[in-house]
Parts: sequence; C-alpha cells; structure tokens
Amino acid sequence: MKRTPLFDAHVALGAKMVEFGGWEMPVQYTSILEEHKAVRQRVGMFDVSHMGDLLIEGEGAERSLNALLTNDLGGLPVGKGIYAHLLNEQGKILDDTITFRLGKNRFLMIPNASHIQQIYEWVRDRAKDAAVTNVSERLACIALQGPRAQEVLQKLTSTDLKEIKRLRGRCLEIEVPSPIDDEHRRFLGDILKGRRPGAGRVQCYATRSGYTGEDGFELLMENAAAVPIWNELLAAGGDVGLMPCGLGARDLLRLEMGYLLSGTDFDGSQTPLETGPEWVVKLDHPFVGREALMEQKECGMFRKLVGIELLDKGIPRHGYPVTFNRREVGKVTSGTLSPVLNRGIALAYVNLNHANQGDEVEIAIRGSSIRGRVVRPPFIRKG
Repeated sequence: MKRTPLFDAHVALGAKMVEFGGWEMPVQYTSILEEHKAVRQRVGMFDVSHMGDLLIEGEGAERSLNALLTNDLGGLPVGKGIYAHLLNEQGKILDDTITFRLGKNRFLMIPNASHIQQIYEWVRDRAKDAAVTNVSERLACIALQGPRAQEVLQKLTSTDLKEIKRLRGRCLEIEVPSPIDDEHRRFLGDILKGRRPGAGRVQCYATRSGYTGEDGFELLMENAAAVPIWNELLAAGGDVGLMPCGLGARDLLRLEMGYLLSGTDFDGSQTPLETGPEWVVKLDHPFVGREALMEQKECGMFRKLVGIELLDKGIPRHGYPVTFNRREVGKVTSGTLSPVLNRGIALAYVNLNHANQGDEVEIAIRGSSIRGRVVRPPFIRKG
C-alpha cells in the first residue's frame, strides 16, 4: 500500500490506519463521533494527499478539457474551480473531479485516489492539444474544515482569507520553523508560475472547498512541506479545539451532505442522469458520452439516486433493499445514523416512480421493513 508524506505524523498521534483505495490512511484518531462533532462545531483537519493531481496546460488545454468534462469550463476565471464528471462513450461515469484554472492555459484536475492512473491516461490520450502531467506523487493535501477553519489558517498567513470565495483558489505563504531546502520548495511555485517563497517559508495553493459541507480550505503543497504545515496547523488550532480527523468522520460528514463516494455511490455502471446533481451536466456543449446521455434522457427508463431519511429507528447500510408494498424498488448505496438528525439516512438508487421528494418507501434492515421518506440532499442544511 502507498503512504502519504503524513503517515508518520498519523501514527505518532495514535491514529488507527486502514487500507483505502490502495493507500494506508487514518480512519480515526479518537472516535468517529468526536471527530465529526469537531468539524461541525469547531474545526477538524484531514490528510487528503491520496487524491490525484493532474496538470493540463497548453494552448488547447481548455478546448481539450471541455470536450471531456460534463460541465462547461467556458469563461471560468483564473483561480475558480468546477465540479464535473468524466464519462466513457456509453455515458457511464469514470470519475467525478474538481478542476481549477491556474492560468489562462493551465488547469489542475483532482481525480479520486483509486482512479488516478486511469484518469491520467484517459485525459492524456484524448487531450491532443495539451500537455498532461501526473504530479500526484509530488504533492500533498491537507483539508481544514469547520466553522473556525478560517480563524485557524489566518494565523499562519498574511493573505486576507475572506477574499477567497467558495471554490476559488489562491497561493499562500506560510512560515515554518524547520528549514526546507530550495530543491523541495520550487516545484509548486513552478506549477503556479509565481514567485518562489523566501527562506523559512513554504507555499501552498489554498482552495475554499471541501467534502464536509462546512466552510474550510484544502491546502495543496509539496510533499516536503506537508509535515511542517500539518504541525503548524495543529499548534494554531489548539486553543479552539482543532482535532485531526480520519476517513470515518469524513464519510459521515459527506453523507450528511449527500456527496457521492467513488466506488460506492457510483461504480462505473451509472450515468450522471442517475447520480445527479442535475447542474453537473451541461448538454449544450459537446463532450465524450453526451450522445448516450441524450438517448437515456429521451428514453427515461433508469433509476435515480435519491436521499432517504428514515421515519423509524434503524441504520441503513450499503446493499440493503429499498421496497414499496414488499416489492423491491431500489438499493441503498450509502447509509448511516446521522449524529445531527439522530436518525438513519441513506443514498439509494430507486425506480423513477419512487424518486419524488416526499415519496414513502421502506428499507429492509435485518428482516424488518423500516419506513423512510425520499428527501432532496443535503440531509442537513448549513448557513
């Protein structure tokens, strides 16, 4: 299994390590519920260095990417990111990604950990007018999430973080006590085409984004800077109750928001019309898989991924049948007990005639039929 540059830091903090997408990652440090609470009420910190990083640049970069992404890059300003799906010719989802414009002809695409090589080759082979470079092994990423995330990060940078809006990115400089040689401080600067940091300082590319539904930042940095920045954030967040968090809390947080999990909520056999959200597909521009989606939309015969909130006690899990009048009409992909709602929630594929908001269904849980209602995610509302 692969390890991120922060592996030793996780072990030193007593994290329980597990395999995830070919990586050895922390699933929890204290308890999943404590870490979930920290993010919802204060601030939590995640190692997300297992995610991929693909640099796409050249005169034809925008044109090439737009021919692959379901969303439209047209007019995307420098520093802005966009969520989109990559499809095969049959319209099936290869991966969901976020792509940031770093410059006029430069983009950074972030694929999921288990799909990095596949997506790199897919984009490289089809982006004929652009250079595609897989820089995943050179970069680390830390996610700082929660209502006090800005307060913590602001202690480490002179940049006014209020100026970074949702799904926007900007380069920050952070002072670190341990020196990092110039060879290991130049790579990110080369990607960003900006100035290199001075002695005793490191750069990171901070995006106001995340997978929890809370305010926060994802900080992209060179591998050598990961541990110094991690330690600085731990120190800066000590007085507000910052906690390092693992994959367990991350999964619980993302499910409360209805965010998709690769390999669980889509596995290569679904299209964006089935998974949603609707705004992720812009059919008014050509992209790989568009014709298949148009045919599927015209046919109208497919299942839809919906949110289900249980009306009775029970915890839905992956693979549990969704029924109506004792007849199976769907299947759960993700399920848990929401600590915020104190009730079971699930994402599930159901037949279209049971996919309307307010429709009542049942989920078969250990031999019992537990009543539930179709709702539109997110299950909890922020702000």
